[in-house]
Amino acid sequence: MKEKIVKEKKVKTRKKLSSKAKKIIILSCFCMLLLVTGGVNILINSKVSQEASANVSSTANFFSNYRTDRSDTRNQEILYLDAIIASEATSAEAKANAEAERLELITKMEMVMTIENLIMAKGFTDVAVSASSGNISVMVETSGLTSAEVAQIVDVVLNNSDYSIDNIKIIEV
Repeated sequence: MKEKIVKEKKVKTRKKLSSKAKKIIILSCFCMLLLVTGGVNILINSKVSQEASANVSSTANFFSNYRTDRSDTRNQEILYLDAIIASEATSAEAKANAEAERLELITKMEMVMTIENLIMAKGFTDVAVSASSGNISVMVETSGLTSAEVAQIVDVVLNNSDYSIDNIKIIEV
């Protein structure tokens, strides 16, 4: 009888321990979740503050991002035109059109690069040029352009392109 009582006490103790162990595990999980949530919060806040500080240097990033995007787009256009030219299923007329477009694109790329470099040689910090069939836009990093600086930019564009003065747009960044 005595043994039976001792065994029952051990079983009750085990049940109590397992119940206590469950509570400890649940409490531990909640603490871990709290720590993980705090860590994620810290990471998000640091990224937000980095983005805020990155906005300060967004002007410099604008020019590099613009050039990268422009280069990627041009490379895709050239690949597309090369595929048309290389295709055996393409008509002779379509191949000729693709070759003409490719040559025009390369010529425009050289013109834009020349204008950008010549404007930077005039003392401007950074420049990006966008040329379309009708207009040319010159984006200049500056805190304000004088009329003499505008005249320098216009002179470079007029001397190195076929655009008229009415089709030149200067944008201060």
